Amino acid sequence: MILYFFFLLSFNHLTEVSAHCTTSTSTKTFEKCTRLPSQDASVAWTFHPHNATLDLVFFGSFISPSGWVAWGINPDSPGMTGTRALIAFPDPNSGQVVLLPYILDSSVKLQKSPLLSRPLDIHLLSSSATLYGGRLATIHRGAAIQIHATLKLVANKTKIHHVWNRGLYVQGYSPTIHPTTNNDLSSATTIDVMSGTAATTHSNIHTLKMVHGVLNAISWGVLLPVGVAVARYLRHFQSLGPAWFYFHAGIQLSAILLGTAGFGIGIRLGQMSSGTVFGLHRKLGISAFCLGSLQTLALLFRPKTTNKYRKYWKSYHHFVGYACVVLGVVNVFQGFEVMGEGRSYAKLSYCLSLSTLIGICIALEVNAWVIFCRKAEEDKLRREGLIVGSEKASTISHVYIH
Repeated sequence: MILYFFFLLSFNHLTEVSAHCTTSTSTKTFEKCTRLPSQDASVAWTFHPHNATLDLVFFGSFISPSGWVAWGINPDSPGMTGTRALIAFPDPNSGQVVLLPYILDSSVKLQKSPLLSRPLDIHLLSSSATLYGGRLATIHRGAAIQIHATLKLVANKTKIHHVWNRGLYVQGYSPTIHPTTNNDLSSATTIDVMSGTAATTHSNIHTLKMVHGVLNAISWGVLLPVGVAVARYLRHFQSLGPAWFYFHAGIQLSAILLGTAGFGIGIRLGQMSSGTVFGLHRKLGISAFCLGSLQTLALLFRPKTTNKYRKYWKSYHHFVGYACVVLGVVNVFQGFEVMGEGRSYAKLSYCLSLSTLIGICIALEVNAWVIFCRKAEEDKLRREGLIVGSEKASTISHVYIH
């Protein structure tokens, strides 16, 4: 519950932070304005239905003196691939702000070649960029910029897919890849320019990301290691009998079920975010899921203790189990970075939970070695005939159990 609370806290902080919204600039006043859900950005516009013309301004900010800020529309979907963008950055020769058109096709995502400016295949009537403060303003980290555009829309199509972003560097006149935090990868939304309402796709993706993160952190990152610890340490407590096995199996089965749900949501998120690829996170997730599935299936083929193949099954079970735990925990930390929560209370909460579990395991490991050494000493004395065994064995057994 504490982990879930911190996840919600981080999520609410992420979705609530946005720029102020204004309908006025130094040269023009617009009818409507809306805050965009990331990067402290907003957009204001006036729609003229008699000729399907959209007059708008995008409010953004630089994150580097040599960086870039982009706004565009995607005719097909709220995603990067296919966006017709206007990108503002400092001219490498004069240092003044320039605004150039770019088409973001699939090769941009794969970084196969530099992004080059080319004319847009949409009805862009006019465009310009202005730094906040006028012509004398300079580009610096946090510098505000306004990108103005006038578009001729398709008749009877008032829902516009807005896409925006910003980066650190420009090589010549070619903007380089933007950061890949959750805040940067969620910079797309759909707005009806007639009514001013935004579609719910963005919030739905955020909700799915939250559920995906919480389920996977609890299953792969907490329950699975706890289940391993139960099997390793509780099995030696004779007073529990076979109960340790049912605890172990129940915890691991719960972890696999929750992890499967989280994995399925991750697959769905990948389908909903076609322009976003997290290669390492995806590979680790698939590997952990496959190993967890193998562990679950191994229960169906678990040999009896008298079977000669039992030792081979145990070696397989231990190796796959520990590998699954390591991959799961590593991928949870990778997930924090993907969601842009590398310095969040959610990650701190998870680290505290994991540290507590590790501390308990260390204490139990030390206790197990102490018991092992005492038992070995008792066996040595018994072989030498120095003790008869029953009373001492009872004492050792009592210490071992408690």
